[in-house]
Amino acid sequence: MRKERSRLVYSTDPGETGREEKKQKTKTPPADKPSAGGAAAQKLHIRLERKGRGGKTVTLVCGLAMPLAEMESLLKFMKARLGTGGALKDSVLELQGDHREAITAMLRDKGLRV
Repeated sequence: MRKERSRLVYSTDPGETGREEKKQKTKTPPADKPSAGGAAAQKLHIRLERKGRGGKTVTLVCGLAMPLAEMESLLKFMKARLGTGGALKDSVLELQGDHREAITAMLRDKGLRV
């Protein structure tokens, strides 16, 4: 017999906790699928970040809604043009160093809103 003050700490049965899990909807489109608005409709954000990187400066390009292959080719183009390193993490382009003006010009030449 269960005590009134006891509570379940762990169970492998998903129905044992008595709580209903709520499904969360994602607001951003997946990275592998293109957006319905096209390249000109999306608004990109370019920001500079230093925290959590050992004092190194990194330029981030956020808000890209294009297929993963296109993002990788865009990153490769930018890295070659700027002569710097970079990575693609969670649909965000990360480029080493402060290249905000050059990246803004490159993206505008490609027809994207910055």
